[in-house]
Amino acid sequence: MKKLVAMLLSLMMLLVCVGACAEAPEGYPEVTPGIDFGGAQIYVYDYWTASADRVAEPTDEQQAQYDYRDWLEATYNCKITQIQKGDWGSNVNELINFTTAPDGTLCLYILPPDFVGTPMANDLFAAWNENDLIDLAADKWNDATINFMTKGDKVYGVSTGNSEPRQCLFFNKRVLEEAGIDWNEIYNMQAEGTWTWEAFEAMLQQINNDTNNDGVLDIYGLTGSNSDLYMMGVVSNGAEFFNFNEAGELQIAVNSDAALEGLQWAKDIWNNYGYQQPADGNWDYFKAAWNQGFCGFYMYQTYGGFNDNSELLGMTDEWGCVAFPIGPKGETYVNITSDNITVIPNVYDAETVAKLAFIYDMWSNATPGYDDEFGWIGNKYNFTDERAVDETYAMLREPEHCVANATLYIGSVNDVLGSPLLWQLGGSTPAELVEAATPAWQALCDAFNGK
Repeated sequence: MKKLVAMLLSLMMLLVCVGACAEAPEGYPEVTPGIDFGGAQIYVYDYWTASADRVAEPTDEQQAQYDYRDWLEATYNCKITQIQKGDWGSNVNELINFTTAPDGTLCLYILPPDFVGTPMANDLFAAWNENDLIDLAADKWNDATINFMTKGDKVYGVSTGNSEPRQCLFFNKRVLEEAGIDWNEIYNMQAEGTWTWEAFEAMLQQINNDTNNDGVLDIYGLTGSNSDLYMMGVVSNGAEFFNFNEAGELQIAVNSDAALEGLQWAKDIWNNYGYQQPADGNWDYFKAAWNQGFCGFYMYQTYGGFNDNSELLGMTDEWGCVAFPIGPKGETYVNITSDNITVIPNVYDAETVAKLAFIYDMWSNATPGYDDEFGWIGNKYNFTDERAVDETYAMLREPEHCVANATLYIGSVNDVLGSPLLWQLGGSTPAELVEAATPAWQALCDAFNGK
């Protein structure tokens, strides 16, 4: 019966679209006259969709999406297919190859943000904001992505919706309670804006404990990814690793007082309160250590706890989650975004670019009738308490709490910041490491700036 209804609805939509296509079904976007792709196939190339086949028994929402996209294709005389083109590390190479030898295919690419720098520096992306067919100020577009993908006055990439939160602090409720800490107070401080470096360190001091007086800690203030800790030390203090100067050129920013202060503070926190890698431990030793329940806080990213296959599912203890605390020069809670970015290869004329931007705008709309502002919650309540979801995760999705990492313009975090800085903080001061790395970083900036 469902399939019959779908067929009848598709037929009705086709009849609506015959001729001038002047009127859209209720709840659908208005038809924009004069756009006709002449029956062309348009591809949206990502790095995860193995099959473009529709599910045999769709849910009502899935069917509503199919119906909307069928109407869209009929209205603008095209076929749109999202399919994988390369994997996480190679789909940017697919784009580069395509721009080197375009074959006439109409396509867009969805890239990981880690790999947009080189093609952006080499002018391989078309600008989205040089036409009047889309409004990039509309609520659907992600402001952090637009800011990140803006060079000069041109926007070279977009994403939709709010960002997926990244860096956060998980906490073990039992460990905190045994240290005499009411974990609800952390949420209260977060809500009041008083969850600061100072408040965090006071709790770490309270948690550290040598229970058998043998001179070795048995309970540690925190464990986790010290690289995430160091990076958050910088951005939580209102600083950046790289940014643009007034001339629009990428420049080194991690040499600022605020950035160096953040690195030094994070280093001290790790040295004084962190459960660190054992001599025989793997790089991800902290995952098992956290689940064993002898650390108060866990510095990691949200997917480690809020996903179906998350590592925290192995925990016996209950956990909560708060934002990284605010530094003395910071203004609010932040996390570093890492959203996929949709780009248009710079191989088309201006009219075609405008039409591709328009059709992607329409195609990426929320399914009419299913624009659920709380759909992001999913089953997150199954993993932790309501305050972690309603207060922490919900807050960190909002644009004012999302910062882009300009490091990605010149390479991955590991390549640019890992060996020269993040992985060496144990043996040198931040200022010494930044000074030593400056010539190599400046060369990368110069290459991005076209010098």
